[in-house]
Amino acid sequence: MPSLKSLKVRITSVKSTQKITKAMKMVAAAKLRRAQQAAEAGRPYAERLSAVMASLASKVTVGPQSPKLLAGTGSDQVHLLVVATSERGLAGAFNTNIVRAARKTADALIAEGKTVKFYLIGKKGRAVISRLYPGKIVHQVDQSHIKNVAFSDAHEVSEDLIQRYAAGEFDVAHLFFAKFQSALVQEPTELQIIPVPLAADSGAAAQGASAAVEYEPDEEAILAELLPRNVAVQLFRAMLENAASEQGSRMTAMDNATRNAGDMINRLTIQYNRTRQAAITTELVEIISGAEAL
Repeated sequence: MPSLKSLKVRITSVKSTQKITKAMKMVAAAKLRRAQQAAEAGRPYAERLSAVMASLASKVTVGPQSPKLLAGTGSDQVHLLVVATSERGLAGAFNTNIVRAARKTADALIAEGKTVKFYLIGKKGRAVISRLYPGKIVHQVDQSHIKNVAFSDAHEVSEDLIQRYAAGEFDVAHLFFAKFQSALVQEPTELQIIPVPLAADSGAAAQGASAAVEYEPDEEAILAELLPRNVAVQLFRAMLENAASEQGSRMTAMDNATRNAGDMINRLTIQYNRTRQAAITTELVEIISGAEAL
């Protein structure tokens, strides 16, 4: 049975931890509001840009002269998985769920005989991926210096990806992030960003929605300018969604940790009182026994 001193020390330690987790929950809650607003504000622009892309692409014939970001390389042998995670932990299952989604896709591609490479944004996925897929990480983006995600951060990553794509390092790029739904729910999401995917029915829908639109210069010239921006916009959206999801997951995790600490303190306090009562009872018995011996 633990001694009274060890129980008292442990209760004090858990109380200190509880104060930390409570403070971290409050900080995450404060950051969540701003991050959620940014993520929700970025969605309409990204979705509308995708619709414009579909409208433009429906008016051109994909061929050798088409932009490479639209036409592709003509092969799908090498796949680059862009895995966006956080720089810090203590965020519940946020990072784990994103990496798990990436692993599922990677294993499926490898089973099909494809070559898989990883491009990491954030460091929390590196340990698992480097262990399971040694030598497959081609680059890691350090975002530890970023407090609030800006479009320039996403643009820098998109330029690097496009340069690697132009150099023939990969044929298809998939982006993995967590779409924010609420503080309790963050949905792991996979999105193909290079080449830009077009749904089979997007052309008809886009034509019906923009039949009276005329483009100047022509559609192919606009696509050449718009396609790289679309990659940056989708990356920016993913970073915003991740920022909100991270804070929501952290707030929930710290709230659970604070509750668990409270439950542990109650159990330890009960154990401490019982141990103290048993010690007092034992001492009384010894005193009484000593008195009777006299």
